[in-house]
Amino acid sequence: MTLPITRRGALALLGALPLSAAGCGRAPANGVAIGSKDFTEELILGEMYAQILEKRGLAVTRKLNLGGTQVAMEALLRGDIDLYPEYTGTALITELKLHPQGDAASLYRTVKAEYARRYALVWLEAAPMNDTQALAMTQAGSAKFGVRTLGELAKAAPKLRLGAIPEFTTREDALPGLQRAYGGFQFKSVKLFDIGLKYKALESGQVDVVVAFGTDGQVAADHLVVLVDDKHFWPAYQVAPVVRRATLEKHPEIAISLDKLAPLLSDAVMRDLNYQVDGAKQEPADVAHAFLARHQLV
Repeated sequence: MTLPITRRGALALLGALPLSAAGCGRAPANGVAIGSKDFTEELILGEMYAQILEKRGLAVTRKLNLGGTQVAMEALLRGDIDLYPEYTGTALITELKLHPQGDAASLYRTVKAEYARRYALVWLEAAPMNDTQALAMTQAGSAKFGVRTLGELAKAAPKLRLGAIPEFTTREDALPGLQRAYGGFQFKSVKLFDIGLKYKALESGQVDVVVAFGTDGQVAADHLVVLVDDKHFWPAYQVAPVVRRATLEKHPEIAISLDKLAPLLSDAVMRDLNYQVDGAKQEPADVAHAFLARHQLV
């Protein structure tokens, strides 16, 4: 089986396809359809949700690797899928168009209430992990340029080359927002890479700083320096299953079953799971099953 594209962001081609071309149809009448976005962590989580619910006797249709947030959300609202993993920070900024405020718990309460009010969607329990956006450098690069915080990076940016994924240059919670919050952030150059290649670009010296995420397995494996967000620009990005209310009314066991998974997913756990796929080249389904089996969830 071909390994998936890693980490956050939609594939340009897949994101441009209509949902039917991306593998979507109506959710099964007597079961549930589980979706995911198109990066490693989402594929692992989607598999976890599917395997847990199959253990409970539900018929599950997998519609994983759909694309970015917009594609997954549209599939959920149309009933093509019944649930998928979403992040609180992404929901707040990208979908609800609200500004970050408060701590992780208040952010979760806000998105939970607004999704219920606007869309009849239910957020189940959120995991403690925080897949926040970040910027990272090698230890040598951080020492050379004297950069360990985003404030220092904002000032040093004219001397540095940024390695980014395409959406980082346009999203409100990415480069445009950083430029407003910190000032500066005018890089010597910005090079765009496929999600799975940005760390190779950093390690090979093609760029000096790259877009990273809090639960990326490569951050720990490569001993990278994650720059401190000294102005607290980024909100929390906790993950949780987002489920159609009608689906939960029909299958209340979904919440009971999936809420048992949430407290097990810490930053360290998710980094390790991601690295098993991205670094050790294991299949997301196998990684998910081994973890669930260890915790007696399958």
